[in-house]
Amino acid sequence: MRLLFVVQRYGHEVAGGAERHCREFATRLAERGHEPLVATTCAAGYRDWADEYPAGESVVDGVPVLRFPVARRRDVERFATLDARVVGSDRTVPRHLERAWMEAQGPRVPELVDWLRDRARGFDVVVFFTYLYFTAWAGLRAVAGVVPTVLHPTAHDEAPLRLSIFDTLFRLPTALALSTPEEQALVTRRFGPPRLSSVVGVGVEAPRGGDVAAFRERFGLGDRPYLLFVGRLDPGKGTVELVEFFEAYKRRRPGPLALVLLGDPVAPVSPGPDVVVTGFVDEATKVSALEGCLALAQPSYFESFSMVLTEAWAASRPALVQGRCEVLAGQARRSGGAIPYRGYAQFEAALDAVTGDAGLADRLGAAGRRYVEREYAWPVVLDRYEELLEAARTAGA
Repeated sequence: MRLLFVVQRYGHEVAGGAERHCREFATRLAERGHEPLVATTCAAGYRDWADEYPAGESVVDGVPVLRFPVARRRDVERFATLDARVVGSDRTVPRHLERAWMEAQGPRVPELVDWLRDRARGFDVVVFFTYLYFTAWAGLRAVAGVVPTVLHPTAHDEAPLRLSIFDTLFRLPTALALSTPEEQALVTRRFGPPRLSSVVGVGVEAPRGGDVAAFRERFGLGDRPYLLFVGRLDPGKGTVELVEFFEAYKRRRPGPLALVLLGDPVAPVSPGPDVVVTGFVDEATKVSALEGCLALAQPSYFESFSMVLTEAWAASRPALVQGRCEVLAGQARRSGGAIPYRGYAQFEAALDAVTGDAGLADRLGAAGRRYVEREYAWPVVLDRYEELLEAARTAGA
């Protein structure tokens, strides 16, 4: 199939989960003989959408990529004001303000939207990633009904999902590609049953190339056990709460346990004798960190899947996950590979369990490994995805 993927950012330097989600599917479908093209922006960061990649054509992992310049960088102060008024309000706001919010959020790329209107008919299916941004909101409106479309909403229970501008958006695609049963249930509750959908998931491979000893030496960990967080260091990802919980735990349970925060510091986190902040690292370093950890901590309240959770399980490591996130709690329940917690007391009990019983930690990790091998091995995921793409092409013809 000739497939067009539309996403707000694209590249190895882009750390976002949805963006990596898109890159993995495009690359692996090319390896299966499909003909993908990615249409995206020149932006690498999402805070202001500044152009960092050159406009025009390039190739990433064998996949052709077409980049368009962002027409207007995000005005951070203006967007913050609109966000507080539109998303932060507990009252209904006028539709024109919601549209202004979307335009201010961006990335605003009218050239990409015009290109879609002209060229989308040349593809069997056009695939959009993430409901939240201008690229999907404007792009779907430009091509829905003209060519079969698939939307990966990557939706979770957050305030923007309740905006009325998304009422129409979720009815436009020919099909929805969903990541978990919880995401499917959320979308159905909010927008009604989709015409066509599938819980496809995201694939994972067993980690390769890790060097735990080198990771420990590089970040001064010695032989200390460590709890690991991987992702953006962002209050929205639960990192502030995680650090607070961990520091409270260490006051009550002094000992060698460390917390390693591996990722881009969107909001500053102060390192300390027990808190190690690595910054952004390459894939091999991440793999080493996962293989050597006592357990992964996934404290986010807002997830539609959590790729790093399945990566930890693929490395046979257990996890402590935010129990107030339906997706994470559901994954923990189905896999038997994680302990969900709600609040500090349960966090303390969960951490006590994995620090006090190495056999339990290993059993949880082994259960997680079996789960991802059964449900999220890439061949399994890609078979499901190809079925959905074919169904969308037939339904939208």
